[in-house]
Amino acid sequence: MLDQLTIDDFRPRVGQRFVLDLDGAGTLDLELAEAFTHEAGAAAVDDSGTRSPFTVEFVGPSEPIVPQRIYRIENEQLGALEIFIVPIGRDESVTRYEAVFA
Repeated sequence: MLDQLTIDDFRPRVGQRFVLDLDGAGTLDLELAEAFTHEAGAAAVDDSGTRSPFTVEFVGPSEPIVPQRIYRIENEQLGALEIFIVPIGRDESVTRYEAVFA
């Protein structure tokens, strides 16, 4: 299923809640902050049917910072997904995470 997701699946979800499963240690609420294609203005799928690479960025609480790896995340509209998430920055109030779809 991950190979069928496009930027169009995520853009309408910016601002929505995603729940990251911490494998029996609870959950972590994330908010989808951004969703963008790697080439500005690229279509979700090109004329040959190939998905345009894109990145989604989430924000979560400043603590805990979860390490990079594959996590199960859930969203009301998208359902459950297993994606590779990487922490990319932190300040006093939030930690930012990203997932890249090539």
